[in-house]
Formats: sequence, C-alpha cells, structure tokens
Amino acid sequence: MSTTVTTDTNTTTVTDTFTVYELGASGEAPRKATRPRRALAADEVLIRVAGCGVCHTDLGYAYDGVPTRHPLPLVLGHEISGYVEEAGAKYASLVRKAVVVPAVLPCGECAACQSGRSGVCPKQVMPGNDADGGFATHAILPGRGVCVVPGASSDPDAPLGPAPGLTLRHLAVVADAVSTAYQSVVRSGLKAGELAIVVGLGGVGGYAAQVAADLGATVVGLDVDERRLASAKGVSLALDPRSMAPKDLKKAIFAFAKEKGLPSFGWTILECSGTVPGQTTAFSLLVPSATLMVVGYTMGAATIRLSNLMAFEARAVGNWGCAPEHYPALLDKILAGKIDVVSS
Repeated sequence: MSTTVTTDTNTTTVTDTFTVYELGASGEAPRKATRPRRALAADEVLIRVAGCGVCHTDLGYAYDGVPTRHPLPLVLGHEISGYVEEAGAKYASLVRKAVVVPAVLPCGECAACQSGRSGVCPKQVMPGNDADGGFATHAILPGRGVCVVPGASSDPDAPLGPAPGLTLRHLAVVADAVSTAYQSVVRSGLKAGELAIVVGLGGVGGYAAQVAADLGATVVGLDVDERRLASAKGVSLALDPRSMAPKDLKKAIFAFAKEKGLPSFGWTILECSGTVPGQTTAFSLLVPSATLMVVGYTMGAATIRLSNLMAFEARAVGNWGCAPEHYPALLDKILAGKIDVVSS
C-alpha cells in the first residue's frame, strides 16, 4: 500500500510499510522484518534507501560483540544514500531530493556543537547505532545535516559527474568511509609537499590515501594485503610492514622521504587499520613533530610507550566520523572525479 503526502511545496508518494533487515542478537544473521510507516516529528525525514555500505563497524556489532547504543533488535547500516520521500515541517524543502546521510548527525545546538566539537555531541544520532539504519528499503532519521547531492536525478542508477560509472548508489560510502577519511586528513593539518603515511588501505584508509594525494601530499601506504598494496590509488610507496622489522620499516620510509626531498619531521600518520598490530606500527613511526591520527577502531588494546609523544613533541588525535559541514566540499571533489568511489 502507499499514501500520497502533500507539503507546502511538494507532493510525493510514500509506502505504508517498509522492509528492514534487523539484528536480533549479536552473532545472528540479520532477519527480514516489516515496519509500519509512522508519523514523522517536525525534524525527521523518511529516506528511501538507494544504497547502504557495509562497514567494518557493522560486522563488529553483528559478530564481534561490539555493543550498539540502542538496544537490539536494531537495523544496522550507517552509510546511506537515497531520496527524501517524506519530511517533517522543518525539512519539507528536502522532499524528493537525493541525499547522503552523514554517519554521525550532531544536534547542532549543544555546547559541544557550538564550540566546534560536534563529534562529541551528547545528542548525536548515528544510524545503525542510536537508531535504525539503512539495511532497509526506508529509514526514518533526523533531517539535520543531510547533504543534498547536486545534479542527481530521480534515477539512482543514472550517471553523476564525469567519473565513469558513478551513481547515487555509490555515494553511500561517502556517508562514512570517505568522509571519515576526509575529516581525518583535514584535522591533521596535512599540507601539500608533506609526507603522509596511511596504515591500513581498506575502506577508510584507501580513501585517506586518495584525499591526502589530492591535497598534494606524498603518500606511503602500509597494508598486509598484497591486493590492496597493488591497487591503492594515490600511494607513491606501498609496503607490507610484515616484510621487515619495525626499525627497518622506518628506515625505508626515511630513505624514501630523502629521495623525494621531503622533510624527516612533521609526518602525518593515519592509522586506519583498526587493528592492534596496525596501531602499534603507526605509533612506531612517530618522528619529531609528527601527527598521529587514530581513525580505525578495535576492541583490542595496544601496548605503546606514551612518552614518545613527549620526546618527539608529537601529537595523537582521535577522529570520530565527519562533521556535516564537510560533506558539500567532499561531494564536489567526488563529482569532479578527484576521488574515486566506484573502483576503489
């Protein structure tokens, strides 16, 4: 069944029910279920899902015992692209627009948000963690921060921009994997002509390498997967950290930096593997005035010599998601073909 909904500016048809794949308990496969469409609050939108990425975090929730903030059962999925099919009064102008939903939706009004620290907003909503997410035909979420995709048509498979094969469905990964990488690089202060080391060239790390290279940095990529090392975009030197001792790995990067005329200090190290070995390797690569961005997540605990931060006058910065204000600029880069989300 369907219902026609009229707002001041738009008329659209929405479903009375929608299909979801909800996680009933950790360790179980998601189960198919049907949800009724409920009335929306003034600040909510109903998204018809075009695409939803599967993040390593989703696997952690489903199989590794990582707890969600909302109790189970819960619909996972926080990398969502789609169309606003219905909206509360506050976001009526979004109806029928193609959008990417940020993986972290801060309230925008609390003291943390007002001070530029929206990543620690106590009222933030993360789809698939605080509320039902995108492993469904539809999702009801806050409208705040939702990013409109310029130039998108009503066909989720229609081409977008000059990048071959790019569609609205591909933009689902922008919600987290690409945007988290983007904010990590921005927050690090990395500049053109500097050295960036990306530890872990998976979903987030692969995009971090592209973002850093687009900025004009020279990128060293580390991974234990030969396929990722061979296919990573934006990487000038690809190394398997298992192939040499930690000191030799650092020496190899020093030699590469010298060869390229890059400084031996001030390196930006982006730990994106979300593994204990990856975190240990990243910390071992600290140099004077280095910046270590901790981007990946693991339940494991790494043993490190914290005093190295003091000795090197280095800093370590954690990064959680991406603030909604960064999405328009990032989308512009993707639509212009500067960052590849199709073949990555």
